[in-house]
Amino acid sequence: MKNLRILLFFTFICSLPSTLFSQVLVEAESFTNKGGWVVDQQFMDQMGSPFLMAHGLGKPVADASTKVIFPKTGTYNIFVRTRNWVGYWSDKETPGRFNVIINNKPLKAIFGTQDTEWNWQNGGSVKIKAGESTISLHDLTGFNGRCDAILFSSDPTFRPENSPEKLAAFRKKALGLPEVPESAGKFDLVVIGGGMAGTCAALSAARLGVKVALIQDRPVLGGNNSSEVRVHLGGRINLNPYPALGNLVNEIGPDKGGNAQPASFYEDQKKLDAVTSEKNITLFLNYRANSVEKEGELIKSVRAVNIENSKELRFESPLFADCTGDATIGALAGADFMMGREGQSEYGEPTAPKVKDKMTMGSSVQWYSEESSGSEFFPVIPWGLNFNEKNAQAIKKGDWQWETGMNYDQVNDFERIRDYGMMVVFSNWSYLKNRFTENQNFKNSKLSWVAYVAGKRESRRLTGDLVLKEQDLTDQIKYPDGTAPTSWTVDLHYPDPKNTQYFPGEEFLSIAKHKPIYPYAIPYRCLYSRNVNNLFMAGRNISVTHVALGTVRVMRTTGMMGEVVGMAAAVCKNHGALPRKVYESYLSELQILMAKGTGKLDIPNTQKYNEGGTLLKTSE
Repeated sequence: MKNLRILLFFTFICSLPSTLFSQVLVEAESFTNKGGWVVDQQFMDQMGSPFLMAHGLGKPVADASTKVIFPKTGTYNIFVRTRNWVGYWSDKETPGRFNVIINNKPLKAIFGTQDTEWNWQNGGSVKIKAGESTISLHDLTGFNGRCDAILFSSDPTFRPENSPEKLAAFRKKALGLPEVPESAGKFDLVVIGGGMAGTCAALSAARLGVKVALIQDRPVLGGNNSSEVRVHLGGRINLNPYPALGNLVNEIGPDKGGNAQPASFYEDQKKLDAVTSEKNITLFLNYRANSVEKEGELIKSVRAVNIENSKELRFESPLFADCTGDATIGALAGADFMMGREGQSEYGEPTAPKVKDKMTMGSSVQWYSEESSGSEFFPVIPWGLNFNEKNAQAIKKGDWQWETGMNYDQVNDFERIRDYGMMVVFSNWSYLKNRFTENQNFKNSKLSWVAYVAGKRESRRLTGDLVLKEQDLTDQIKYPDGTAPTSWTVDLHYPDPKNTQYFPGEEFLSIAKHKPIYPYAIPYRCLYSRNVNNLFMAGRNISVTHVALGTVRVMRTTGMMGEVVGMAAAVCKNHGALPRKVYESYLSELQILMAKGTGKLDIPNTQKYNEGGTLLKTSE
């Protein structure tokens, strides 16, 4: 039963000293046979755990199953931690329904039908013999039923904890996890986040002699440029003042471009091969970093948990790089950060709103359909949005514009944001297939792919010694510590006014407003925290205003940031220094490394630029 998380513990009841009650906790993500269910860890910091989800695009997925040892024969009360994921928007029949089957006998209860928030749904009681039993999850709809855990208790008075703090303590005790996790080893640099920024940071540092741990909470590298999210690489590489920067991005990036394309377009294996071939990188896939230990203003270690078997590891290092996108490590470490839109009075930016607010750019749930030789069925759904001839989107592919959550918290409300994106896709497609007056145009169209890992654009931004702002870009303010060039326009997203007309406050389509710039070198002081002294950052969580984020957030640019961070880590290692000291004393050494780059030179640059608007000028 490898990778199976099971709680087997006994509690003596004082009033009944002769009776031994038992409880058995089975974490769904640890099922040995996941069938057609997928592991979703995106929200575990908020709801407490990864979970299994039946992402079947309207067709029930194959059962997930596992073997469980019960310590004694008896009657067990059953609780299933799940939720009704459309409860925010609909009171009709819920889509995420599933059965729990024990030794080939389904329980009477149907799960995923009650609470909008994560909670323990009562499944009644069942008699189970001591020894091995088989537990299965049986999907009934194909519409994203989700199961976090199944708890069996022979104590009729027992009720499981649900508050995040108590539930975390309960799980820890249940799993028998040590207070001090196993050491993953000691490293010169720990990079958290395996998107383009983190992958490039790890590769760059490793090639300069730095011993690196790369922690990624999914089974693939690439982040938004992976087969799970499918966003193309944007921005230019090989620009002045350091034309060698970007060869590393070119080396590991896919040759083909485009959003919402077949999985092969994103070449996950190319990224993985590059990382695993580096002797100085130890890769930890499927590990979520969720805890930080500090000493003064330094991070001493981070802890990470395996998203399938709950094994915890502790990573020690003099240097850390937060490439999580959400600035998760920085936030845990107490780093200063920004979120939302700054007002004009804060930085004097002409594009900023007059008064600061919490609005961010949204997250995209992309999708596409394919044509079949015959008619393709898709069910009528009663729980979706109310589409009609005027507000339906009569299209066969959803690109970046399918963007949600601009008015919600992109960290704490992210499951709701992602779920709304999926619900919109399903309900719009159901309308086109079944009720649209021109549905003959969609008769042979099959919904083939819908992302369940949402592509996020903005959340927390860590504050560095310098905050890059709009005027720096538009007025070409040259700082002495310029590094990776950003070349995308200032590309900011807003709810589509036409979509707002029909879905005010719950928009799912966006528009982009572009402000052209000259290519601009991002200051090094934007790449480390101003108050957590050994923390680098690369990606969309660097030290920029909301407006400036509009240009630096694309992935060729973030990959080059990572390349620079890897170089700076090498300088830090060579001098026993912290990130700020590179700017103060060793900037010339970093500049020499940036002039050389760390990518291979013999790979033709066949990647499309995807500028995102017309640049005012390109570098010669």
